[in-house]
Amino acid sequence: MARVIVGMAMSLDGFVNDRNGDVGRLYPDMAAMRQTEQLQEAIRSTGAVVMGRRAYEMGNGNDTGYEFQTPIFVLSHRPPERAATGENDALRFTFVTDGIAAAIARAKAAAGERDVTVVGGASTVRQCLAAGLAAEVQIDVRSILLSDGLRLFDRRDGPPLELEPIGMTESPGVTHPRYRPRP
Repeated sequence: MARVIVGMAMSLDGFVNDRNGDVGRLYPDMAAMRQTEQLQEAIRSTGAVVMGRRAYEMGNGNDTGYEFQTPIFVLSHRPPERAATGENDALRFTFVTDGIAAAIARAKAAAGERDVTVVGGASTVRQCLAAGLAAEVQIDVRSILLSDGLRLFDRRDGPPLELEPIGMTESPGVTHPRYRPRP
């Protein structure tokens, strides 16, 4: 059965974008990042993706903005007026309006035995964690302090979430911790 893996890049002080909503400082060299073994392994093991509407829009709704050429389930309050562009035999967009659990269930069905990767945004990752749907948390901690912006783990309610460390790797300027949520 598909594992659900949530993750995204954040600054050392916990921000996933700067005060203007820009993520460029966290992804200074997208071409180089796409060539890393870590991302290539994630691409190989992923059978479906879940993302929020803003993450979808940041990819400009076309296949050149998406590393994962799999079915992508976009969590949204309402589907866009125009159909998604860039779809192909592998990449298909489905807009899910009935919550994170429904998006994950649909992604698991599409992924088969492969992983479901939740790539963002912060709200989508938080919802997945709060609902207890994640099997693993993977964070790319960039060696930068943004000082302001949107925090990934800005939880104001609910019980504390305990995470068990299960791995750590490093690449230039980035630490890649992996965790398993404890029940």
